[in-house]
Amino acid sequence: MKDWETLALVRHDGFAEIVLDRPRQRNALNAAMCDELRALVQALRDDASVRCVIVRANGPVFCAGADLKERQGMSLDDVRARRIKAFAAYDAIEQIGKPCIALVEGPAIGSGGEIAMACDFIVATEAAAFRTPEALWGTVGATQRMPRAVGKRLAKDMAFTGRTLSAQEALVAGLVSRIVPASEALDTVRAMARDIAAAPPLAMHLTKHCIDKGVETDAAGALAIEMLAIETLLQSPDWGSRIAGFGSDTANGQTSAGLPQGGRHG
Repeated sequence: MKDWETLALVRHDGFAEIVLDRPRQRNALNAAMCDELRALVQALRDDASVRCVIVRANGPVFCAGADLKERQGMSLDDVRARRIKAFAAYDAIEQIGKPCIALVEGPAIGSGGEIAMACDFIVATEAAAFRTPEALWGTVGATQRMPRAVGKRLAKDMAFTGRTLSAQEALVAGLVSRIVPASEALDTVRAMARDIAAAPPLAMHLTKHCIDKGVETDAAGALAIEMLAIETLLQSPDWGSRIAGFGSDTANGQTSAGLPQGGRHG
């Protein structure tokens, strides 16, 4: 018996995968998936052995949006409660406090885009597509994360017209950080997660915090946030040992800090 009705959990050494697992319903987001997403994300947040999370889907569709069939016969109070559940799920992903990667290998519509955008960045295949048709369906949605990802004007174009962004268009707009071949997508993202999990978790957590909070303030405030993070790291017992070991050679030509010999690229 599955531990989760609408999701699957795949564990690896240092990272985990959350899999949207309603392929027959095109992974449409229902109330049960909202609750399970929030609960599972919070469990992984509190699991120190998990240092990176991947969010992906089972089947050719990442997520077809909200499960509209579920809403048939719902009272207005039920609809409101269902929307609050969805927001709680998105927020749990966004606030997990450790790196979270979305792998989108098919359409991400409405709520599907919200789930993907709640992650730190999106890796896509050419089959990925993004659409925010809520206003055309007589409701409101995707009005906050999408403008922050692609800008106000493109977000309005998508919302008002139902325009679909292809993977390539999403890459140009900054919604997607990279496109990978479908045959290599899962292996690529797992390799990324493995590298992230091997890095110092406190540094990763604080870097995420600095970026997320820094973009919400001015440059001076953002630098203050970064200085506080640096001070936190300086007080960490891990700091001295890593600096002391920096530059020591290993058999694979890497330094103990995980950088190629000769310093940073770029």
